[in-house]
Amino acid sequence: MKLKEIERTAVQAWSPSNHHPVYLATGTSAQQLDASFSTNATLEIFEVDFRDPSLDMKQKGTLPASNRFHKLIWGNFGNGSPESSGVIIGGGDNGVLTMYSVHHILASKSEPVIGRTEKHSGPVRALDFNPFQSNLLASGANDSEIFIWDLNNFSVPMTPGAKSQPHEDISVVSWNRQVQHILSSAHPSGKAVVWDLRKNEPIIKVSDHSNRMHCSGMAWHPEVATQLVLSSEDDRLPVIQIWDLRFATSPLSQLEGHTRGVLSVSWCQADPELLLSSAKDNRILCWNPSMGEVVYELPIRSQWCFDVQWCPRNPSVFSAATFDGWINIYSVMGGNLEAQQKTQADKISSSFNNLDPFGTGQILPPLQVPEQVAQTTLIPPLKKPPKWIRRPVGVSFAFGGKLISFGLAKAPGQQMQQTYPHQVFISQVTTETEFLLRSRELQMALQSGNLLDYCQGKIQTAKLPFDENLWNFLKVNLEQESRTKLLKLLGYSKEDLQKKVRGPSIREKLLQDKSCCRRAVKSLLEMTELTLLLTSVDTDGLISQALLLGNFEAAVELCMRAERFADAIILAIAGGEDLLKETQKRYFAKRKTKLSLLLSSVVQQNWQDIVCTCDLQSWKEALAILLTYSKHEDYTHLCDMLGARLESEGDAALSNDACLCYISSGNVERLVECWVKNHETSSPLALQDLIEKVMVLSRSIEILQGTAGHAPGPVLAERITQYASLLASQGCLAAAMNYLPSSSKEVSEKQVVESLCFDMNHDLRFHLNYGNLRVEVCWVFFLGHSFCLHLLFLCSAFGSGKMKRAILPEKFTPPAPITAPVMSLPTETQGIHPQLSRLQESGQSPPGYSLGFQRGEILSGHSCRSGIYLLQPSMLLLHSFSCFSLCQYHQLPMERVERKEVPPEHQALKATFEELVQRCSAVATDPKTRRKLEDALQRLECLYEKLREQTLSPTILMGLHEIAHCVEARNYQQGLLVHTQVVSSSSFSEVSGFMPILKVLMTIAGKLNV
Repeated sequence: MKLKEIERTAVQAWSPSNHHPVYLATGTSAQQLDASFSTNATLEIFEVDFRDPSLDMKQKGTLPASNRFHKLIWGNFGNGSPESSGVIIGGGDNGVLTMYSVHHILASKSEPVIGRTEKHSGPVRALDFNPFQSNLLASGANDSEIFIWDLNNFSVPMTPGAKSQPHEDISVVSWNRQVQHILSSAHPSGKAVVWDLRKNEPIIKVSDHSNRMHCSGMAWHPEVATQLVLSSEDDRLPVIQIWDLRFATSPLSQLEGHTRGVLSVSWCQADPELLLSSAKDNRILCWNPSMGEVVYELPIRSQWCFDVQWCPRNPSVFSAATFDGWINIYSVMGGNLEAQQKTQADKISSSFNNLDPFGTGQILPPLQVPEQVAQTTLIPPLKKPPKWIRRPVGVSFAFGGKLISFGLAKAPGQQMQQTYPHQVFISQVTTETEFLLRSRELQMALQSGNLLDYCQGKIQTAKLPFDENLWNFLKVNLEQESRTKLLKLLGYSKEDLQKKVRGPSIREKLLQDKSCCRRAVKSLLEMTELTLLLTSVDTDGLISQALLLGNFEAAVELCMRAERFADAIILAIAGGEDLLKETQKRYFAKRKTKLSLLLSSVVQQNWQDIVCTCDLQSWKEALAILLTYSKHEDYTHLCDMLGARLESEGDAALSNDACLCYISSGNVERLVECWVKNHETSSPLALQDLIEKVMVLSRSIEILQGTAGHAPGPVLAERITQYASLLASQGCLAAAMNYLPSSSKEVSEKQVVESLCFDMNHDLRFHLNYGNLRVEVCWVFFLGHSFCLHLLFLCSAFGSGKMKRAILPEKFTPPAPITAPVMSLPTETQGIHPQLSRLQESGQSPPGYSLGFQRGEILSGHSCRSGIYLLQPSMLLLHSFSCFSLCQYHQLPMERVERKEVPPEHQALKATFEELVQRCSAVATDPKTRRKLEDALQRLECLYEKLREQTLSPTILMGLHEIAHCVEARNYQQGLLVHTQVVSSSSFSEVSGFMPILKVLMTIAGKLNV
């Protein structure tokens, strides 16, 4: 796209790369006249301001010159002082070489000419500054004259050696970009001479044997010291030759794209893969010399361009001077001419403030730009990213704690080659070492089943009493007689109670007072005999009468009224169970003591009242009652009720104690909910604390019930998902799979499960050629299916974008990664996800996907050792300079469709055609042919499906059977004739799915003679 333009019949020179702002110097060109036929000469300096959208350039300095210029060059000499901007050297007629001070020209000071010499005998057409020593200048003129000038002493030059024979003009001189004492010169005859200034002699001469090379330009490779290019001005040989001085017998390669002679070449110093050329065919081409292809082309102009130059400071910009008197500045990054034209039109309209210029106040109508037929307005950018935009190194994290990095391995002092072998590494990164250590300990305990020792270790290392108590509860759940042991943890032991109740002091007192005992027995017998004879109307008499009549209800009623509760209870026992229950209720209703609630609940077995009404500070006593008396089927529910009360009504300490209730009941989900409310779980170690308790409790439930527990609820599923994701991010993919259930209703858990279902023994290394292909690696997981895509390669191929298939050698060994893996992943993937294993064994792919590459194949330079890749075509995105990204794709589960068998009368067709494909595949060696045969197998499925559905007409079926007979007889010519008859007499829509591939198949079989 054109950025700037100036109307000048002039030669040009850019300001050096370290100069800011960017300037362009122009000097009136010799041997060219403009329309005014003026013979004056002017040296001008323009500022190239890309912030200004207009095409104009601001003139910053001008100077009348005494002679016109054949060549102009701008160097860094004198840039040490703050006010200096370097020097401009101009080569003119009659051997005149003039040195100008740029600072003096820009500041309009006197005496801008700081040096002038006429040592050359003819016009000076070749100039070049040494890139290592800014004071050294090489110049070339007629009669093979080459001078080396020291700008500190501009009067006395030196020569690189004796003049080359025969004498001829010097068209180009150029310093080597890597070795400071190497200089080359080119002659119109096509000969190039390389000089060694240390020896003061030529070391090699390069010339084309066709003798048609009329050398117009020469340039050294920016990075490879021994390579240079020569351009031919001869219309019979309009080529650019690439030479390597190590093999100087013939050109290394030729760039053939111009139809007429090449006038100028310029090699981009920022990217060796960009070489500009202009020729007499009015074209300006940008080449990739290493590939020999054109990567950019400007629209054809009406005049020849005699000079093209890259901008040293802005490498995407170049200038072009044409014979029609214009110097244009372009960008190789593309653009839109329409937008540029509209901007220019808007700028003009804004000057009139959208009103009539004559002040009538009428608003200007919209600008109607006439359509230009067959004009290219959209200029495409380069076909590949230039080196200064390409990332030299890059890094991105991927799933599973993988760190993907790429870069250029280059030893110090090593020369760059034309191809750039980059390496992409996938390394394992571990950041949570303590977390992984504790996770491994838990995993080993779960696998070995030795959870008692694990819990004991946690008890010994517990820092808080609550943590010690909690792990004691978890440990007891794994042991026999867990209720009795839980009571001991609560502080209640049957042995201790018996010791307290049956103390020696009571027995001794009874034995010592035998007489008291005898008196008590005698008194009791006398009282009994007296009671039996009572018939009075007092309470004792009434009770006696009720008992004599067998009316226990009345006797109990009398005792209750007299508050003789013991007598009432004894009589109620004799009166039956119903009477006893009623008496107990009345007793507890009247008798209120500290123990009445406990006695009532124990006698009536009403445990829910204790849970709902007990003082929360006495929660241990309530839990002890449940452990002692409640039935197994009620125990879990009552413990959960007690824990819920502690959570909702208690303080922070009691809320923590609720976790012990949930551990006692074995309610994992409620334990997690309670723990999350009172503890932080965002850090890895805090989450590890929770998962340790959850897994031990879950395993104790499995041991108690003999089966796996229920599917996790939402809170637990979320924490398990976080834990598995954290393990996966540290590279522990197998461990993460172990914590995730195979079936869960939680979407997040399903996603993690299916994301982890891939070959964990997969080891990848990539060798890429960044000169032709830009590769970015992205880990992608397709969710909703029972399979997982290992890797998706997002390729930006700035050329054709074609994918190539190739087979790796059997014993391919990838290079070592930049960092050694912290953990070794398991080599066996069987059993991790059986559905994935079945998918790999069958070689099937779900609908909407194509089976990409089998084991040992590579895609455009991406090497892999094992695994099956399922690629969705829509996911292969061609893009430029994008960042690594992690993609997810969700799809509903597949429905299994039962496929019908081919009818028996047509099974011979299937057998014949499949056998033909196998015979051809056995002898085919050409990759293209093998791909056609693979495609044939897929396309023939269309035929088999129509045979199953019985939708083909009898004529087509008859023709197919005739073709099958011809195939069996290996008479493919006759088969092709029958094929033609069938196609010509049938509906195209009916046979288009399989008849073309049958023709291809028979044609291949005929060529292979199988």
